Amino acid sequence: MKVNCLSCGHSVDLRDSYDDYQGRIKCFICGAVLAVRTEDGEIKSVEYVSGRPESSESVTRQMQQAAAGTADESVVRY
Repeated sequence: MKVNCLSCGHSVDLRDSYDDYQGRIKCFICGAVLAVRTEDGEIKSVEYVSGRPESSESVTRQMQQAAAGTADESVVRY
């Protein structure tokens, strides 16, 4: 299961340990904090909490890329 950082767009492999998770993760690349909720190995929600400011257009574009599967596929560990 992968999630893209809503601040910088890096793709993160959450591994099996995040199959049923609710909490915050911090991007190793930009320092953004994301609130993530997963259930049964599926991402239910990702919200930007704090970190490097990003324009709402950029965040929207990154979310659209993630949904379309066209976002950056580099793996970043949290």
